[in-house]
Amino acid sequence: MSFFKKLRDKMFRSSDKIGEGLDALVADAPPEPANEGGLAPATQTPPAAKPQNANTAAKPPTNTAAPPQTAPAPAEAGKPGLLGRLFGPAEADAPRRELDDAMLESLEDVLIQADMGVDTALRVSANIAEGRYGKRISASELRRALADEVTRIMTPVARPLPLYPNRPQVVLVVGVNGSGKTTTIGKLASQFKAAGKSVVIAAGDTFRAAAVEQLQVWGQRAGVPVLTAPEGADPASLAFDAFTKARAEGADLLMIDTAGRLQNRADLMEELAKIVRTLRKIDPSAPHNTLLVLDATTGQNAVAQVEIFRKIADVSGLVMTKLDGTAKGGVLVSLADKFGLPIHAIGVGEQIDDLAPFDPEDFARALVGLDA
Repeated sequence: MSFFKKLRDKMFRSSDKIGEGLDALVADAPPEPANEGGLAPATQTPPAAKPQNANTAAKPPTNTAAPPQTAPAPAEAGKPGLLGRLFGPAEADAPRRELDDAMLESLEDVLIQADMGVDTALRVSANIAEGRYGKRISASELRRALADEVTRIMTPVARPLPLYPNRPQVVLVVGVNGSGKTTTIGKLASQFKAAGKSVVIAAGDTFRAAAVEQLQVWGQRAGVPVLTAPEGADPASLAFDAFTKARAEGADLLMIDTAGRLQNRADLMEELAKIVRTLRKIDPSAPHNTLLVLDATTGQNAVAQVEIFRKIADVSGLVMTKLDGTAKGGVLVSLADKFGLPIHAIGVGEQIDDLAPFDPEDFARALVGLDA
């Protein structure tokens, strides 16, 4: 199964929410405006006949029979109209609605409800209206226009995790509790190992035994060593020891897990800053990548997380997980529009192949419910 098909199938909550909203926009079109007489042409009545009085002679009837109709030429009878030639019969018969101010306002509401954020929703709606305002548009045309606009926003940020000549290249992985950091590290380490890179994992979440055990399972599965410390040990000390060992062994990548922390806990954020300072004692350019793992189900709260973690740990890129469990997939568009940080990968499940490089066109089409 291609990742796009998996993405589309698993993002049904986001795509259904947006797709149903777009369908409803067109279905809720106001009735056709009446003409100047106040009636639609089909319901107009002909003017009443002028009454005749006794002094007015009746005129003899004239031949009013209509001339015989000629049957259309066979070549013309089945010829489709302009819309049918442009879009196909199904699209030509689809309901349409004029893209006016009322429809644009409703479109903005649909995008805000999908967690694109107010500013991004306004910008996307305005761009869709450009060149289409005042024209009649179908729901499928609206989906394609939205997919194109989302692709345009996301393309500049769709970048794989950069690899540098530093040995080891230190990748620090941060995020709030439950965002999927540990699983993401395991999947990335396994994928880099399969690509021929030597990888070392440091289990820096020393406060949660389950996180260490989970990384050890991934390490065994991928053939990657996992460095640990006693429960409750100083994470910065573990990071220092892991960096020193990975450098001595000539590893290509050192991936450091960190404890989940809420962005409003100053003490935990200071602990993260300490890890960064410790790494820079060995290499002033470390960490070479700081990945912020975000849980898509948190919606617009992800925006606040990016703002805080950027200040503390100089976040260099994003990974978005759990897109299969939310109707809030639009938050990724908001993040790209607001911050412009690289999006390296997205996840839609627990299996190793459920984390894949971010493809903006595939994401956009899955988000709005379009087929490949």
